[in-house]
Amino acid sequence: MDLAGQETFNDSRGCCPRINPDGAMNGDDLVGFAVLKPFPRFLFALFVCPCVMGAGLALLQGSSAAAAAYGQTQNTTAGTGDKPVFRLDGGNTTYAFGVNERGELQQIYWGGRVGEHDVIDPAKSEAEKAAMDSSYNNTPQEYAGWGNGLYLEPALKVTFADGSRDLVLHYASSSKQDDHSIDVVVKDISRAVIVTLHYKMDPESGIVARSATIENHEPKPIMIEQAAAAAFSLPAAHYTLSYLSGRWAGEWTLNEETIHQGQRVLESRRGSTGVQLNPWFAIGKGDTSEEHGETWFGALAWSGSWRISVEQDALDKVRVTGGFNPFDFGYPLKPGEKLESPVFYAGYTDQGMGGASRLLSRFTLTHILPQAPSPKLRPVIYNSWEATEWNVSEAVQESLAEKAAALGADRFVMDDGWFGQRKNDHAGLGDWYVNKEKFPNGLKPLIDKVHSLKMDFGLWVEPEMVNPDSDLYRNHPDWVLNFPGRPRSEERNQLVLNLARPDVRKYVFDAMDKLLTENDIDFLKWDYNRNWSEPGWDQLPANEQKKVYVEFTRNLYSILAELRAKHPGVEIESCSGGGARVDLGILHYTDEVWPSDNTDPLDRLTQQDGFTHAYPVQTMVAWATDSPHWLNNRTTSMTYRMLVSMQGALGIGGNLNNWTDEDLATAKRMIAAYHQVQKTITQGDLYRLISPTNGSEFSATETVSPDKSQAVFFAFVHSTREGRGFPRLQLLGLDPKASYALGSIEGKAAEGTPAEASGAWWMNHGIEVALRGDFQGAAFRLDRK
Repeated sequence: MDLAGQETFNDSRGCCPRINPDGAMNGDDLVGFAVLKPFPRFLFALFVCPCVMGAGLALLQGSSAAAAAYGQTQNTTAGTGDKPVFRLDGGNTTYAFGVNERGELQQIYWGGRVGEHDVIDPAKSEAEKAAMDSSYNNTPQEYAGWGNGLYLEPALKVTFADGSRDLVLHYASSSKQDDHSIDVVVKDISRAVIVTLHYKMDPESGIVARSATIENHEPKPIMIEQAAAAAFSLPAAHYTLSYLSGRWAGEWTLNEETIHQGQRVLESRRGSTGVQLNPWFAIGKGDTSEEHGETWFGALAWSGSWRISVEQDALDKVRVTGGFNPFDFGYPLKPGEKLESPVFYAGYTDQGMGGASRLLSRFTLTHILPQAPSPKLRPVIYNSWEATEWNVSEAVQESLAEKAAALGADRFVMDDGWFGQRKNDHAGLGDWYVNKEKFPNGLKPLIDKVHSLKMDFGLWVEPEMVNPDSDLYRNHPDWVLNFPGRPRSEERNQLVLNLARPDVRKYVFDAMDKLLTENDIDFLKWDYNRNWSEPGWDQLPANEQKKVYVEFTRNLYSILAELRAKHPGVEIESCSGGGARVDLGILHYTDEVWPSDNTDPLDRLTQQDGFTHAYPVQTMVAWATDSPHWLNNRTTSMTYRMLVSMQGALGIGGNLNNWTDEDLATAKRMIAAYHQVQKTITQGDLYRLISPTNGSEFSATETVSPDKSQAVFFAFVHSTREGRGFPRLQLLGLDPKASYALGSIEGKAAEGTPAEASGAWWMNHGIEVALRGDFQGAAFRLDRK
């Protein structure tokens, strides 16, 4: 028996009730889908996290035997067995939902963790306020179908074969997967459309992973027109929405706005994550600040077209719904077929935006990244792009490698220009063979040279793209996204391969597999430099062609997963014309991401501030490049550029042939210092002490190791005025009773600063940094004695 008293089955395919095509449950007919398995092939089911003690799930209903059977305290006021209440506890969070008197699955509570013995009442639908505000609209459903007069954002919208578009989902059954997860099945009131809602609560952070599996057991096909992963609800209050926006070279702008009645839509229609908006949000209640106040946050794990809607209804309640973007969307399901949604991760904290970002960062490090729960430190890379652009050769690359090794770099990456007839961005994409004019003996001599210098070797690729001037396109012009008979829009002189096609998927995998098999490559910089246009797939019937939005991304994930399985030592960076493909979906298959093509250090301060609200420092590649910078023509010192980049996964991207001896010496010294404290910087808890946004002259960050044995903090000034110095920094996150010794990485503290003091001193009294001038920076470390 499952938690709700329904019969279930258990086999290698998963755990859920069996349901006949006519909708009756008999335990015989619903088979074939696996749920809650650790990191399956596609991210659609990526909602399992390694579990440890400290969290729990309870079904609180009228049966004391049922509650006792799972070691939970009975909620004695929870009603009868047909109105179950489900409770998930983790970290400092409780998430509760249940079945109301109409049979709808309704959110009851999401916020700070309540007591083990506290009673959570059964769900009760909201009253109708007027004929225009029906109870069905007012009630915060967990996963509402579009039907019964729903005017708010639905989680699921379908068209049946007879033209009906009415879908009303009611609770059918539930099955407990483990102490921290549950599957709940909802079903239309008369049609055989079954949705399994998957819930997984991380016991440490309280972040809940939600997704949906939609199945058609009708005798005829249905068309899914809109499918969310989940919907979350908040009670009426004054809320502020935070989200990230941007453009090329101007990514990661943090926006804050008051939530009003109506809908704020965050989305990408571009076929991939996009740079204009990112699939992350945070909602603060009342006067929430960086370190104080209730904050709800979430991130959608999907690298295709996506949408998150934040909607305040007529009664001032807020609903957040996220999943596939319904624009130009249509996914047909034949009888017996299913569609699995992406995963929508969401969490709660009472420690403001900083607390939210620390929880999500720690969760990503320990549950999302390919090497989770203990990802390796990112190698300090040198990338040759700015030194050579497309004019690569064995001799020039070897010379750069020698200089990079002398600086202390861990990895040498050769960028674009090594393959096909690639002399500029007009030709060659798709032809993944080594250019014999540039490398007459192949890549092996260069790779051997790099390895002899004790560095890893990495290579740039852009496998999802093709130039019309390429052998691949000449042989397979039908392989690109296109509408037959219509123009094919080129961007950057390239077209997008239709990765949804099985033959294209095979070609891309085989090309990358051959490259990795024949060469001792340690790293791929996987680029993606344009958005979609003409998203046709004429191999399929007209009513199935919009599946391209799902199958393209699904195949991308499967290629990356298969390559990693076959070549386990290879690491991958996600790059997309800068930061246009960064999300929790791609981060399950890649080790790091490229935040922006803009490496100007002043601009990077604000970009890094925005980035770290949603994603870990560990994944944020940050290069120190040449000065004056190519984009802004701004001149800055090597020390300033290095310090800015040391706040992330440090890399060097300048033309080392033009660096002075002094610059080379500075970079070498600071790379050595970075190596000493890198684990704290990239895997510690981040505190944004002073934000560089809104025209601030100052900025400061601090990271504290999880065991509080070390802290590293950075301070930057744009320009000081009228003799005023840098504000006193009151540090955060230290052990107040421990003693910490102060050490300088770069720069000086004010005269009279103690060499050693308690954590309480550093947090309450603080430290004054001697910073004056333009574009200046400093960094310090605190080590527990």
